[in-house]
Amino acid sequence: MWMQGRRRARRARNGRPAVAFFHPYCNAGGGGERVLWSSLRALMNRYPSVSFAVYTGDQGVTGEQILQRARQRFNITLPRPITFIFLRHRSLVEAAYYPHFTLLGQSAGSMFLGCEALMTFVPDLYVDSMGYAFTLPIFRYLGGCKVASYVHYPTVSTDMLSLVRERIPRFNNADFISRNTLLSAVKVVYYGCFGLLYGLAGSCSDVIMVNSTWTLRHILSLWRSPSRTSIVYPPCDVKAFLDVPLEKKKEEEVEEGWEELGRELTGEEEGAGDRKCHAIVSVGQFRPEKNHRLQIRAFSKLLDRKKEETGGRESLRLVLIGGCRNQEDEKRVLMLRRLCQELDVADRVDFKLNVPFEELKRELEEATIGLHTMWNEHFGIGVVECMAAGTIVLAHKSGGPKMDIVIPFEGGPTGFLANSEDSYAAAMETILALSPAARLKIRQNARRSVERFSDQVFDACFLAAMETLMLGLERCF
Repeated sequence: MWMQGRRRARRARNGRPAVAFFHPYCNAGGGGERVLWSSLRALMNRYPSVSFAVYTGDQGVTGEQILQRARQRFNITLPRPITFIFLRHRSLVEAAYYPHFTLLGQSAGSMFLGCEALMTFVPDLYVDSMGYAFTLPIFRYLGGCKVASYVHYPTVSTDMLSLVRERIPRFNNADFISRNTLLSAVKVVYYGCFGLLYGLAGSCSDVIMVNSTWTLRHILSLWRSPSRTSIVYPPCDVKAFLDVPLEKKKEEEVEEGWEELGRELTGEEEGAGDRKCHAIVSVGQFRPEKNHRLQIRAFSKLLDRKKEETGGRESLRLVLIGGCRNQEDEKRVLMLRRLCQELDVADRVDFKLNVPFEELKRELEEATIGLHTMWNEHFGIGVVECMAAGTIVLAHKSGGPKMDIVIPFEGGPTGFLANSEDSYAAAMETILALSPAARLKIRQNARRSVERFSDQVFDACFLAAMETLMLGLERCF
């Protein structure tokens, strides 16, 4: 009753409906944040009479600084001002806060954070754009709000259960658990019970949007709401990358091809004279699931394969581009730097943290290979950006990249897939060994295929999914 009173008071003051997005890390600069800002831009343009707010846990920044970062990182500018509700207890959803039973702890923490958000501002429509499903029943039943959700990645999945059953170590399945039969059995029960609660919470959503075929499959099995669920591929700023000239890369590669032909005709050894430096670029936040360790180890094996060639090592460079959200991510980068030193590849690996959009674009323009190594990546915006920019993508053979992105288009390949250090190293070697004409054909085909992931397609699909709820809000006023 108290919350309903606060909503009525707000309506009396503003005279228009309010939509609030729950995104505690809205200043992080990752693919989820692109979805947030693109969603807001689309809704603002379509519904000028509606006010919008964002619940964020970012501290030490102003709303204007957050919007400026969105402009720099994603090239997105909102058409009018929005309200930021700054939450003080975001630490409740930090994984580091819960060394054991992390999923349960974070989910319980998100409920407390959701209560803080609701008591601060009561919207008419609540949108969870970051995957905190346990906030949905709070806003629906306590706040009396209509609720919608955009799911990037299911909190628990059948794949996670399979890993525990088969006792396979991963970043979310510690070695000491995978080696112990009893602990593995307990974790299977824990995941099963948590999955039931997760399904109940998610089923509270009036509209459910998922970002890929892989996510759709898991959400349907857990939330069991097929009539309210649809795929809305995340927005990828392919338009901004389409002006990267493939012809420039073609000219560079043709020149390289003539140099190779000249060496063959004159008997000159490969590597003599100037050689093109091949940059292998990875785009993704420095989170454990992104598996940057696999990228570095695979790159090290590639260098080992090339060490017999004159200038082979010096012609290759690995560039890791990503955002750091907090101190935990920064520590992870330090660990990755140490790994580079241990493998003696530090001189060939560059780390670029929290780079602006123009620098990201420049790195992709100069790259030969776009590298991705996350197992069961829900979608893979970085993969799409690499394809649009004209790099040849080498992605993990699972999840969204396998099912939605790196798939044949118009009868031709759009990239390569791998799933181990050796297969990644072999695939990179294969790509580098392709003729310039073959590489150009794959680039052209990949670029044509990513038009289905454009901002324009996202806007149309997102607005179609939200139309019923938004029209209902307008009718109430």
